[in-house]
Amino acid sequence: MGPTSHELPQGRRHFQHGPIDIIAYAEGDPVSVAHAHETAWQRFGQILPELVQELADLRKPVQGAGTFKGPIAQSMWRACKDCLIELDADAFLTPMAAVAGSVAQDLSTCYQAAGIKRAWVNNGGDIALHLTEDTAVSIGLFADLARLDGQQLVSGIQTDAMFEVKYGMGIRGVATSGWRGRSFSLGIADSVTVFAASASQADAAATLIANAVDVADARIKRQPANALKDDSDLGQRLVTVAVPELGQEEIHEALEAGLKKAHTLRQNGLICACVLSCQGWFVSTETALIQRML
Repeated sequence: MGPTSHELPQGRRHFQHGPIDIIAYAEGDPVSVAHAHETAWQRFGQILPELVQELADLRKPVQGAGTFKGPIAQSMWRACKDCLIELDADAFLTPMAAVAGSVAQDLSTCYQAAGIKRAWVNNGGDIALHLTEDTAVSIGLFADLARLDGQQLVSGIQTDAMFEVKYGMGIRGVATSGWRGRSFSLGIADSVTVFAASASQADAAATLIANAVDVADARIKRQPANALKDDSDLGQRLVTVAVPELGQEEIHEALEAGLKKAHTLRQNGLICACVLSCQGWFVSTETALIQRML
């Protein structure tokens, strides 16, 4: 089935093609907004075929990957390569760790035009932002997908935290990773939300930090990634499939391991801030973004 486009309430657009599921929003001059949406739609139809052409190499470790031709593939590789610093230099990571954020980032360029005051492109929770001077956007965090049910979708979701991203912060990408998410994780974080200068960078960093949120406990269940999805870029590496209720000390140990990774990435200028969650506990590299946290 080919790409589809639908108009949603409040001026949003829904683009879908295979595994790529986009919600885009823009505000500004109506003619400029309409043109930006049309430009994004035209670009969207090219993305999946473009990625498929290089998929075999995108599933290889960053260190051994070849030269990529497509702009999204290049962004994926660069973001992951930049995150493999210091002791992580030999860690296993493929460019696929940044695919959702990189797709959102690529589409967001369609909205960086005269007449557009602000815009965002949300690809399954990984978000690319376009802000202009004196604008901001509020972003909600729902940390544990296990708590989400149909009733909340009807009555309204009560988020765990709210963040305000302002133009002058330099944040243009937000991404979340965790063991309950769409992609596999080696760790036990319910969620790791990263704020960075680009959605590509945020996505790659969120993957690495979420993988680091871990603790030794035989009750944690893991399975080979390729037993759950035969074409997984993680191959036979064990990914988390179930986490029991943990003790407070175990939770804190796991979160501290992830926070250490986040601080390293922040010190190297690769992320702006990060919020980590595990079984109702939260830690953060930076509290200035947080408007509210339960």
